[in-house]
Amino acid sequence: MSRFWESYLMRNVFSCLLAVVVFVHAASASNLLAAVTRIEIKSREPYADGRVFDGVGAYEKIRGTAFFAVDPKLGANQQVIDIELAPRNDAGLVEFSADVEWLAPNDLSKGNGAVLYDVNNRGNKVALGQFNGGADEFLMRKGYVVLWSGWIAETHPGGGRLRLQAPMAIENGKPVVGVVRAEVVVDAPAERHTLSQWANQGSFEPTERGEREAVLTWREREKEARVVIPRAQWRLEKRNIEENGERSLLPQIDLIVSGGFRPGYIYELVYEGQGSIVQGLGLAGIRDLISFLKYEASEKNPLRIVEANPKPAMWRAYGFGVSQSGRCLRQFLYDGFNADEKDRQVFDAVMPHVAGAGLGFFNHRFASPTRHNGQHDNHLFPADQFPFTYGDELDPFTGREDGILHRDRVRGTVPKVMHTQSSSEYWHRAGSLVHTDPKGQRDAVIPPEVRVYCFGGTQHGPGSGVPASAPGNGQLIGNPADYRPLIRALLTALDDWVRTGKEPPPNAYPRFADKTLVGWRESESGWHALPGVRYPEVIQQPEQLDRGPDFYRSRRSTIEPPISRGIYGINIPAYGPDNNELGTLLLPAVATPIGTYTSWNLRSRSIGAANELLGLSGGYIPFLKTKAERETSGDPRPALQERYGTFAEYARQYRASIDSLVTQRYLLAEEVGPLMQAIERLRTAFE
Repeated sequence: MSRFWESYLMRNVFSCLLAVVVFVHAASASNLLAAVTRIEIKSREPYADGRVFDGVGAYEKIRGTAFFAVDPKLGANQQVIDIELAPRNDAGLVEFSADVEWLAPNDLSKGNGAVLYDVNNRGNKVALGQFNGGADEFLMRKGYVVLWSGWIAETHPGGGRLRLQAPMAIENGKPVVGVVRAEVVVDAPAERHTLSQWANQGSFEPTERGEREAVLTWREREKEARVVIPRAQWRLEKRNIEENGERSLLPQIDLIVSGGFRPGYIYELVYEGQGSIVQGLGLAGIRDLISFLKYEASEKNPLRIVEANPKPAMWRAYGFGVSQSGRCLRQFLYDGFNADEKDRQVFDAVMPHVAGAGLGFFNHRFASPTRHNGQHDNHLFPADQFPFTYGDELDPFTGREDGILHRDRVRGTVPKVMHTQSSSEYWHRAGSLVHTDPKGQRDAVIPPEVRVYCFGGTQHGPGSGVPASAPGNGQLIGNPADYRPLIRALLTALDDWVRTGKEPPPNAYPRFADKTLVGWRESESGWHALPGVRYPEVIQQPEQLDRGPDFYRSRRSTIEPPISRGIYGINIPAYGPDNNELGTLLLPAVATPIGTYTSWNLRSRSIGAANELLGLSGGYIPFLKTKAERETSGDPRPALQERYGTFAEYARQYRASIDSLVTQRYLLAEEVGPLMQAIERLRTAFE
């Protein structure tokens, strides 16, 4: 008897203080209410020491495991790559499980009826830092249920990371084998480094032949010729990761190079690997968990309001993801997962944040969700690839017409989409392709269900609000702009859009039509040369890559490294007189600047590959204080005293920028006080 059926028979028996089990009938695919078979609640504790939020009450933090069983024959599951090769239980279903965690009001009836599903980033939660940071527990004050679940199988246990337990693909009784490529770049000398590049993520184990015939190369820059490192000068070391009785699905594999890694160089290993995981089940798990909690009204749903007519506590579901997690949401939509097994809509709205134009390596054979695309590192993995836009566009290389929302449009399950991105995404994540044609020659049509907001003068991650005193790994001081106040206002507008139909604020992104979207090279951009500042000569440009004849049909690479067949067109926001960006949504600090906020930064010589883009980073170039200082240095930008005279005048203009954003609903009124207090830290710049 399979473990699935043992669990099913124990449905009314299993109960204890730390384990509450919720079941759904799973006797056959025809009577499944959802593909969730049970949720085991393993722990619960007060959130924020039991703090009571006005109108909502105290919150509880709950952690457990969700168990799934999906029918591989159903059309809704056919988009999971290699699902036909996954082991099945006695009922012919594919089983898997995922860690789950949620924060919810103790009294669910006091919530706002919406769940914010935070797509974790490599196992780590991100939404609380984005929305609650500096805003007094924003999500709790607004009554959201905040939910997480594991969706990545390569993530190692430990550190509170959420993990997916999914089966391996089996062919002819053995784990499938295939070509695998890994890439390592370090910023400081090191003797060894994990093949996964990111910490706490596993790698696919080489076969015996793969270990023997693997090829390791190095090159300083992406487009340079690869130089083979002799086999005797490197080796692989494997170890399984285990913590608190949990073991990693994929081992940690370290690459050790004689003499150590050289900072900035790209080390690329190509080998025959084994043990491909059916990683697309992670997307199916997100779909089925949200659907179950949103539609199941029985006692099997742990997020249920118990009253005369019990109902789910959440009847609106919003997906939120940052960077990799935002790309996951785009892939989720593109692959058709926003319709559940009964063709019901899953997410009512999604908010992919700083995803750029990317998808991800999430639903492939030998998938590695850790990988992204950058100008210098990880450039050739399947992430920034067609389609880029939410509406349909034509791929100039293949002749395919497609869009992120194409499948949802056919099924009638299109969610509201609020695509937010820093202006760094234009340099690092091909952000312009979200709203242009693939050639980068004309503005694309934005569907009515979609809003696009570009935060000008910001970088991939929010800054502290105060400029650093010196550069770090880049040639410029890091970008200090903190865009989180905009994120909070836009989530509020998104909720209004779904609840009441009230239109959100207008799109805010640069366009060809008003000449605020331009070519990225210095001669095209409107950039004014500054003393001691080097303008980038590189940018992340997605390529049409040949990975073999089966890739577009079955997402199985047979050519690694892939062969470039062409480059898609990339553009950036135009620069104004101060080298700050035009056509974008500007924070008060950028609209009323005391410096230039760049979307890019360049690698310093200290970390190697000098003058390549410093991944996902922006920069900051302060204005000088007096006219005499700037004239002596040759800086063409007016000095602080020329612009504002006094700090009081600066504060007045800054407040006017805030008020304008509040009027337009890009900022909440509750942000006014904190933002005005924050600029007190800048007073010294005028003294």
